[in-house]
Amino acid sequence: MSLPTAQDADIALLLEGTFPYVSGGVSSWVNQIIRAYPEYRLALIFLGSRREDYSTFKYELPANVVHFEEHFLYEGQSTREKPRARSGDEQAFKAAACMHDKFAPGVPMAEAMQAFKEVAHAMMPGGKLTLDDFLHSERSWEIVCDRYRNFCTDPSFVDFFWTVRIMHTPLWKLARIADGLPNVRVLHTISTGYAGFLGALVHQTRDTPLILSEHGIYTKERKIDLFKSEWIRDNRNVFQRDPTELSYFRQMWIRFFEWLGRFCYDAADPIIALYEQNRLRQVADGALPERTINIPNGVNLNRLRPLRTARPNSVPPVLCLIGRVVPIKDIKTFIRAMRSVINQLPEAEGWIAGPEDEDPAYAQECRNLVQSLDLQDKVRFLGFQKIDDLMPKIGLTVLSSISEALPLVILEGYAAGVPTISTDVGSCRQLIEGLDAEDKALGSSGAVVNIADPQALATAAIDLLSDAQRWHAASQSGIARVERYYSDEMMFGRYRSVYEAALAAGGKVA
Repeated sequence: MSLPTAQDADIALLLEGTFPYVSGGVSSWVNQIIRAYPEYRLALIFLGSRREDYSTFKYELPANVVHFEEHFLYEGQSTREKPRARSGDEQAFKAAACMHDKFAPGVPMAEAMQAFKEVAHAMMPGGKLTLDDFLHSERSWEIVCDRYRNFCTDPSFVDFFWTVRIMHTPLWKLARIADGLPNVRVLHTISTGYAGFLGALVHQTRDTPLILSEHGIYTKERKIDLFKSEWIRDNRNVFQRDPTELSYFRQMWIRFFEWLGRFCYDAADPIIALYEQNRLRQVADGALPERTINIPNGVNLNRLRPLRTARPNSVPPVLCLIGRVVPIKDIKTFIRAMRSVINQLPEAEGWIAGPEDEDPAYAQECRNLVQSLDLQDKVRFLGFQKIDDLMPKIGLTVLSSISEALPLVILEGYAAGVPTISTDVGSCRQLIEGLDAEDKALGSSGAVVNIADPQALATAAIDLLSDAQRWHAASQSGIARVERYYSDEMMFGRYRSVYEAALAAGGKVA
């Protein structure tokens, strides 16, 4: 497949682990954004883990994508030259050690950030803090040993040594990417993390305006990844867990991504959240309040409205979970809830519409659970499906996730007249019950339940599916809410203003 390349573009989208290799969720939003502005020439910079983790494109690249490049951060980490004895630049490593010291509690944020910027600049090609020195120098070895002795209570030095390498090595690759990036007028990163670090580096070295859109808070999602096994065991809220419960290695990962996030926040303007709770979280994590704004997701109402008339007269007794079959979606809670639903409503069915290739082991566990609960005739795994084909056939969209931001699937369901049952994550309560008094006056468009509570989920679903009057009221509330607050035209208009302001500030491509 021939991919487009160009020396310059209007806007560069920095995409970590999303479009065009992953379907749904953030990738769907990226696809919307690209196609909404055909007048802009776009460069897409995809960052992934390893090449083997991504198969084929799930989306076609629109004509306004004039440049595409991809980089896999955990591949090719060895240096190009044969390792040799080296001492390392004394001043560069002293600056790096000073930066780590300034990350301690009580140090003013501005002081710590200035140290971070100096070290990041030294990592750029031609700088004094080189990857070869980090991997092979005597000074680097001394720092690693010193930090292990002073801070790490875990027994394995080998694990600590390789954790430090795995964490930091991609930063030099990102510095090379930043140095070779096409000339662009504006940068738009869809997360903090490594993509945000890349955007901040380019902003720092070229003074290119940087826009940040966070669908989910990156550091919060990394905490979920780190706590996942413990959370699944005891169903505690991962966001309230004490970080000291983690091993030093895991605490180190969290602090690492927190500071990557602060580096991005320092460079980005505006900093966009999907809803108010996440905007406040950004401010708490170091974003300047005056730079933060909310721009909620939106859906194509003109395309989805006709689906309302395609529905049968009666309420379909079908609960549909639309999403990837991965642990963060907590598919198992949905399956367990279906056992209770079927006990009360034998005619009901549960559909799981989403790809299973991201975590095949988990997908197999879910299939095994269906078998063990004797639901093989009632719970169906459909794979990826088109929303337009699903919506007229289902009675409820269901989200049993342990984390969400502002799920498009809820809004798509509303536009098609389908109420929802969701766990109390992200903006889901806002979408179902309303945000302010005016919004709440529209009524409830479904039900909110606690995380990992299959019985509560089942009860809420049975109540809605068994009461046609209540179901139709929820359907009308959802329609009214999405029409008033969540159309793609509203979202595109607000992003157009953001892009126009940034392009005016960025000037012409050099």
